[in-house]
Amino acid sequence: MKSFWQRFLSNPRVIIGLGWLAVVVIVAIFANVLSPRDPFALVAAPFIRPSGAFLLGTDSLGRDVLAGLMHGARTTLLIAVFATLAAVAFGTLIGAVAGYYGGLIDDVLMRTTEFFQTIPSFLFAIVLIAILSPSAINLVIAISVVSWPPITRVVRAEVLSVKSREFVQAAVVAGQRDSAILLTQVLPNTLSPLIVTGSLLVATAILVESALSFLGLGAPNQMSWGFMIGAGRSFLRDAWWLVTVPGVAILLTVLSINLVGEGLN
Repeated sequence: MKSFWQRFLSNPRVIIGLGWLAVVVIVAIFANVLSPRDPFALVAAPFIRPSGAFLLGTDSLGRDVLAGLMHGARTTLLIAVFATLAAVAFGTLIGAVAGYYGGLIDDVLMRTTEFFQTIPSFLFAIVLIAILSPSAINLVIAISVVSWPPITRVVRAEVLSVKSREFVQAAVVAGQRDSAILLTQVLPNTLSPLIVTGSLLVATAILVESALSFLGLGAPNQMSWGFMIGAGRSFLRDAWWLVTVPGVAILLTVLSINLVGEGLN
């Protein structure tokens, strides 16, 4: 473990990624302290350029872009993290059961997984939000539904490899229940690829959430980075900062997550 941390933290790209993610997480947690102003409040004239009074300017309605960026970080990260956790939990369950039991159960579960993989994920998410109606919870559901198949395939492959090892066979001979073997013997040995895949899935979830919010399918009455880009896209020529600021935030956050995921790998 000590060797892992030494190699992990000696990678300069990992340090850069962790540094930016730390800033984003701190801003998201303390958004109400750093910017107590309501991000939807009209605080000044529209289209004030970035200046001393408003570091990132104001938008077309006179809202503070910096306040929106800080509060949007919380919304975007929370939805992405919870969607990833839900996708990892469900995908791990399906992949573990399919890989451990094999046979007909494996065939049915994997054909179902392949069916979901054939559907364009973003279009599927749009359909789900349209059916469920836009809300933070429904965003989590939609993103997790389109994100779990890759997790399932990773876990199934690892379980197929682990279940034939001696310590698993010894647990079977000792009469342990299948659920106990999966939880205590098999799944702990699948954590390494699962952590890497899950970390990269957070980046994908951020992109999907931002795209849905850009299209007006995000959480209502909650500021997010995708919503800010969607609200400012019509004024790109006259007020470049409305799209550039949240766009760069999304770019750097997704890039940082991928750098950390690469370091973990």
